Amino acid sequence: MKKILVTTDFSDRSKSGLRFAIQLAAQNDYHLTFINIHHLQTPSAWDTLRLDEYQNEQKQLIHEKLIHFVEKIYATLHKEPQHIQYAVEISALPDESIKEYAEENEYDYICMSTRGTGVLKKILGSVTSNLISLSKVPLIIVPHDYKRSEIKSILYASDLDDYEKEIIKVLSFAKPIAASIELLNFTAEPYDGENRKILKNRIEKIAQYPVNVHLEERDGDDDLLKAIESAVKNLQPSVLVMFTEQNKNWFEKIFYAGHSAEYSFHTKVPLLVFRKS
Repeated sequence: MKKILVTTDFSDRSKSGLRFAIQLAAQNDYHLTFINIHHLQTPSAWDTLRLDEYQNEQKQLIHEKLIHFVEKIYATLHKEPQHIQYAVEISALPDESIKEYAEENEYDYICMSTRGTGVLKKILGSVTSNLISLSKVPLIIVPHDYKRSEIKSILYASDLDDYEKEIIKVLSFAKPIAASIELLNFTAEPYDGENRKILKNRIEKIAQYPVNVHLEERDGDDDLLKAIESAVKNLQPSVLVMFTEQNKNWFEKIFYAGHSAEYSFHTKVPLLVFRKS
């Protein structure tokens, strides 16, 4: 059974990530762990024993609060909790704690909600931005105003540099929930009819699963985010999938597209970010 680590800070904005994870689990019987990272401020004069006692007391209180918070969301969705557990970590570095917990416990995905508009760190929040750079575990980033619905389709935006490996990861998410896949690429090098056919046949052979391929010509990277937003509007996917890596980061290039542009990310579509191998 695949596992998803679902983060919350008990805010209303964080509820969207929980709603998405609960919906995903309902479609494929995932195991969900709801986690809260809490930063405790304590007097420096306390000795280790007193500090440990206080920390344990607070973890227990937060654990109870977490159970109540999650159960209320299940109740509003008219869902019965199944295959779930709770975790509370005390840390001043939430991004590092989430990363370590997910990797050490071998989670398949991290699911978290994010904010509204602005450039990358304003769009996603600093914790999410850091996790995109640091985490080996794929991230599902859910807009705070996401409305729960059945996950039916995936829009996979790719630079096609390593699509043979990438499509396998996309399939691992889409296939268990029987979601359709639309592959979207923007290219400065036009594909003639024969090359388009070769590429589509190659993808079909690798995927062994229906994948619709959209190849669109563009002059450069300046308006890629706007073009992707337009594709999201037209195709109305349940999830947008992208890949990122530390050095050659197409993902960040899109979000920082242009010399001074500060694009708003208005889509209500959850974003699944895989790290390039």
